Amino acid sequence: MRKVADCREHPSESNCTLTIAGEEDEVVRAAAEHAVSVHGHEDTPELREQVREMLKDERTPQAA
Repeated sequence: MRKVADCREHPSESNCTLTIAGEEDEVVRAAAEHAVSVHGHEDTPELREQVREMLKDERTPQAA
């Protein structure tokens, strides 16, 4: 199942609205890179674990 990381669920000074979706490892990597480049975090194993813990399953639209 695809996973989603959504910056809107974590308030920031920049009011970031980025959402990243994909396979879990892809999302963790991309979200960690985003957290470093945009939010000024340091890329550590702890950051990646925090990202992994905040992931949610992607909701797929229901067929009509």
